[in-house]
Amino acid sequence: MAPHHTERPPIHPTRVYSRAEVAEVLDVSLSTVKRLLASGQLRASQPPGLRRVFITGQAILDMLEATTLPRGGERDT
Repeated sequence: MAPHHTERPPIHPTRVYSRAEVAEVLDVSLSTVKRLLASGQLRASQPPGLRRVFITGQAILDMLEATTLPRGGERDT
């Protein structure tokens, strides 16, 4: 049986993820990951001269923590 869409594989803080892996872990499109990176909501490093970006598990966890809704369902602004 396939896992429920709300079940996400564990995110390891010290692991480095590609954009495609982040999309898979978060169950979002690659375009969404690119938007998160462009907006600064998701941190990544990109060595000079390379197209590849490196996203740590900790950066993913930090983004999720920053965007988690409180129990009442409304964001603090």
